[in-house]
Amino acid sequence: MSSRRDFLKTAAGLTAAGAMGGLPLTSLAADGYYKIPLKKPLKIGFVYIDPVGNIGWSYQHELARKYMDRKLAGQVESTFVENVPDARAEAVFRQLASTGHQLIFTTSFSYMNPTLKVAKEFPHVIFEQATGFKTAPNMGNYNGRFYEAQYLTGLVAGAMTKSDKIGFILPFPIPEVYRVVDAFTIGLRETNPKATVSTVWVNTWYDPSKEREAAQTLVASGVDVIATHTDSPAPMQVAESHGIWAIGQDSNQLKYGPKAQLTGVIDNWGPYYVETARRVMEGRWKPESFWGGLKSGVVELGPLNPAIPKDVVDLVMKRKAEIEAGSFNIFTGPLHDQSGALKVPAGKSLSDGELLGLQWFVQGVEGKAS
Repeated sequence: MSSRRDFLKTAAGLTAAGAMGGLPLTSLAADGYYKIPLKKPLKIGFVYIDPVGNIGWSYQHELARKYMDRKLAGQVESTFVENVPDARAEAVFRQLASTGHQLIFTTSFSYMNPTLKVAKEFPHVIFEQATGFKTAPNMGNYNGRFYEAQYLTGLVAGAMTKSDKIGFILPFPIPEVYRVVDAFTIGLRETNPKATVSTVWVNTWYDPSKEREAAQTLVASGVDVIATHTDSPAPMQVAESHGIWAIGQDSNQLKYGPKAQLTGVIDNWGPYYVETARRVMEGRWKPESFWGGLKSGVVELGPLNPAIPKDVVDLVMKRKAEIEAGSFNIFTGPLHDQSGALKVPAGKSLSDGELLGLQWFVQGVEGKAS
């Protein structure tokens, strides 16, 4: 994994840090490192929004926790709590912090404010929160540029659809979701300018029954490729049963769609967890915002289905290399929204700040931007 060159010093993080003036000043060294009195081995806690299962968002974090344990054997001792709803999150964080855990990873966007609140109460514990944007002296955040891989999957979907209708199942109307759908659609229309994306909001990260129902609705509407930003394999299973294509999410879902899966987005948090734990143990941890993409290895492209034509595979690999090299920006204009209004002029690109606040659909996406 690359070094933290990808860290973003966000204004939101600086504001939150300023609000945390009650923490011991001796903990924040002149070099910016936040140091805590450590015990050995370092006890690390992980909190998951979903059941771990054998696929999906929480499963990938659990694989990463085990990877960390292997790499840092004898130096760390970790535990996890799964299937923690938002209403219980604060209590679970507090329990972990009260029982000797000195580094706690909270792995959902919805955990952001509860993490910040509990961090204020436990200045000798370091917290890392996934996919949010707030920081404090003893709280950092980390995220993946999932949209980079979704753009690549869009290139594939555009080439493989015959109906020119793609379905996309969406969890919640937050910037992360708009980024992945928009990037997917930009890729889709690069290989197939006629293709459109039909969206269904399910208002959950993980609910196999809701995800399955949404997928069935999309199939009935005539789509022949299904993508999702939710966590269960239900959409992939629906695609497999109907003989259409699908894009995997979070994990390699090939076992749930051996014929259906075209490719997918895979999360790989293991190296990040190892690096973060080492920084804490070495007194080199800072409250920063990590946003790693394909180049960092946090985000990976799933295996490509052999049915994908060679010229499409070549294009995908070319664009992937360009994204990793920084020579290709997905969100470069001209880009129009659903109404046809110009949002990004030719020659301009959305900044990271604009991407972090993105809440509109590009042209080609059908359905309300809730």
